[in-house]
Amino acid sequence: MTVKRIGHRYIDAASGKTLDVWFPRANTQIARSCLAQKVGVINSDFVEVELEIDGAPQNIEDAYLRLHLLSEGAVTPNNINLEGIFGLLTNVAWTSAGPVLPTKVDELRAAIASEHHHLTISSIDKFPRMTDYVIPEGVRIGDADRVRLGAHLASGSTVMHEGFVNFNAGTLGSSMVEGRISQGVVVGDGSDIGGGASTMGTLSGGGKTINAIGKNSMVGANAGIGISLGDDCIVEAGLYVTAGTKVTTPDGEVVAARELSGMNGLLFRRNSQNGAVEAIVADSSKWGGLNASLHSND
Repeated sequence: MTVKRIGHRYIDAASGKTLDVWFPRANTQIARSCLAQKVGVINSDFVEVELEIDGAPQNIEDAYLRLHLLSEGAVTPNNINLEGIFGLLTNVAWTSAGPVLPTKVDELRAAIASEHHHLTISSIDKFPRMTDYVIPEGVRIGDADRVRLGAHLASGSTVMHEGFVNFNAGTLGSSMVEGRISQGVVVGDGSDIGGGASTMGTLSGGGKTINAIGKNSMVGANAGIGISLGDDCIVEAGLYVTAGTKVTTPDGEVVAARELSGMNGLLFRRNSQNGAVEAIVADSSKWGGLNASLHSND
């Protein structure tokens, strides 16, 4: 698939480095303005980008459009090429006066001293927060700082204050996110990532295996997975199931958890008497499923 869009770009005035690009959904020339531009720390212009989603990103402008497409829901995670994206993106101080290089924060603070503006820096990162660029339809987000541009949130998704959604990751339907959805991980319709729960992604030692959670599944509070879950699965609170975790199956066999990856209808639990991790046939009705009224996010 080929995509062609017009974006508004902020550029560091001294070095010419691209800091960010905003691509309006309307695909028209809409200029932004900010104090950092007013005082000359950054400049701006319009840029037209054309990309093929299966090809690797070529520059920062190309990379930003790919992140927009994910957050707009035009593509789903792991179905657009993001190879080398970290090396392309600029590390930016995301300030209330506009994006600047981290080394320019003091210069910016001095330049806007007479503007009756209290400068705040929300983060220093290569990825901005999604809500400054894209607002998906039908979602609730308790803390926008915890959802990166490039996150994919389907309508009906709720991200609570301690939830986190990385780029190239997210939900495919109505889901409750109170834990962490790591890069590359997708969560199916009707599933719940409990408070403090974690999913193992493909960054920082996570390996190359892409994990997913199916429909109507639950990862309990402070639990975690390093394998995929199928539909109608449960991981009990506090249990982290890695690929190498030894699990006793319903027929009494002991296997590495990776052999159960993606299977439907399993409850992973730790036997409270002997400490063994077990997988038994799940009754997903016992956790009740999502409360529909919490995910009608009109």
